[in-house]
Amino acid sequence: MPRLPWFYGCFWLRRRQVGGVSLNRCEQAIYDYVNSHREERQYWQDKVRTILADSIESPRAVARIASELWRYYEERCAVMPSFGGTERVSGPRRTSTKNLAEFLIRLWTEPKPSAPARAAPGGYP
Repeated sequence: MPRLPWFYGCFWLRRRQVGGVSLNRCEQAIYDYVNSHREERQYWQDKVRTILADSIESPRAVARIASELWRYYEERCAVMPSFGGTERVSGPRRTSTKNLAEFLIRLWTEPKPSAPARAAPGGYP
């Protein structure tokens, strides 16, 4: 479809997705910053792996990583006001970082082995 100068289409500008995951602006800012700074990336890789290893359940690890990511976002915004570009006059409003936490777990950790299938009653698999 050709672009007409008088017609605006909001879907012509395709937003970039990271690994097929839809991230909000805060998550995207965090990911872009961490991915472009080697020391930060190494720190977060170690942190994600440690939190996941210490957690019994994956949802608790996701929640803990998400809260750590939000604290990191707030700290970066205080040091670099243009970090996220999403903060309001009164400061950044709490935004979910769960999608980014789940993505980082998938990206930086080995998948846990699934439990072997149990035999059905009666001896049939």
